[in-house]
Amino acid sequence: MSLRSRPALTRVLPFAVYIGFLVAESAAGNRVDGRWLYATQVVVVAALLAYCWPVYHELRRPQKTRALDWALGLALGAVVFVVWIHLDFPWAQFGSGRNVAPDLTGGAALAGFAVRVLGVVALVPVMEELFWRSFLMRWLDNHDFLAVAPAAVSWRSLALSCVVFGMEHHLWLAGIVAGIGYGWLYKHTGNLRVVVLAHAVTNAALEIWVVRTGNWHFL
Repeated sequence: MSLRSRPALTRVLPFAVYIGFLVAESAAGNRVDGRWLYATQVVVVAALLAYCWPVYHELRRPQKTRALDWALGLALGAVVFVVWIHLDFPWAQFGSGRNVAPDLTGGAALAGFAVRVLGVVALVPVMEELFWRSFLMRWLDNHDFLAVAPAAVSWRSLALSCVVFGMEHHLWLAGIVAGIGYGWLYKHTGNLRVVVLAHAVTNAALEIWVVRTGNWHFL
């Protein structure tokens, strides 16, 4: 049985590999240049998503999207960003942010930062929304998750998935709030592409914020 014939695995595996790289980076510590490891992470996960792309029907199928839904995605992404940077209470975070390009004056650091932006703005929103919203949020209601319409997802499943989503992040409270926003948007619009847009807007705004302020702990 091929990977493409297993809908759950095609949405879980890219996310699992991404997390595996984070674990490897943490275990390696200063023995490995985080920029090179992150670049490898981006390439490997992007290759997996590209291979599985034909079965991501929630992103590929022609689906009429109202201009209002696109606007809602843009607005929600901006709101999540504003909320995120105001929820950095000491008790609402653990660990530290991931700084893969601390010195933006050198060519190598600039290249590393460019790869990071590509990863967090173009790759992570697709990968995470396929896992958290398309798969997990619906799977918690029915293991045949493709049969669950986004609007039919229970609030219980939305809440559970948001809590776990928050725990994935350094700023866990901000992560939970973001998960609630993205989950609600998926239920409301039924369109994962709109949710990916919202997530990408949040991540892009956060990247701009940390470059301007130097506060990498927001990531």
